Amino acid sequence: MRAKLAMLALILSLGLVNWSIMGKEQHLAEGNIVYLQLAPVDPRSLMQGDYMALRFQLATQVYDALPKTEHSSRWRQQVNAKDGYVVVHLDKRKIATFKSIDATQALGKDEMLLRFRVRNGVVKFATNAYFFQEGHAQYYEQARFGEFRIDDEGELLLVAMFDKDLKPLKATVVKD
Repeated sequence: MRAKLAMLALILSLGLVNWSIMGKEQHLAEGNIVYLQLAPVDPRSLMQGDYMALRFQLATQVYDALPKTEHSSRWRQQVNAKDGYVVVHLDKRKIATFKSIDATQALGKDEMLLRFRVRNGVVKFATNAYFFQEGHAQYYEQARFGEFRIDDEGELLLVAMFDKDLKPLKATVVKD
C-alpha cells in the first residue's frame, strides 16, 4: 500500500512539474514581446561571476510612484505597498515606458499592464539576474535592454539581453 501511495505521489508531482513547464513554454512561445531598459550601472560591478545583476529603469519609476511611510527607527522612507501592476506605454520598438500605477483605468491601444513585486523595499520584475556561460561576460557588457515575454496576467519572463540599438547580445562559439 505504501509503495502505491509513493508511486501515486511521484506521478502527481511529476505531472505538476510538467504542467508548470508546459505553461512556461507556452508563455515563451505566445507571450507579447516587451523591452525594459536597464538602469544605469557601473559595468565593472555589473558582472559578478557567471551572471549579470539586473536593475530596470522602470522599477525605479514604479518605486518613486508608490506610497511611502516614514520608518521612525531608521529615519528613511519605506515603500508602503506590496505586489501590483504598472501601466506602461509601448513605443514602435516595443520599449516600455512608465505611465502610472493605477491599473483600474482602461488601457490604450499601445499600453499594457506589467506585474511587479516589492521585496525588501525593492521593486522587481520577473528576475534580478541574467545567467550566462562562465567567461562570456564581455559579450553582455553592452546590455541596455532586457527582452521579456508577457502573458495575459502581466507576468514577465526574461528571454534575452539587447544592446542600445535592440540588437541581441549573444556569445559567439569559437571552434578550435
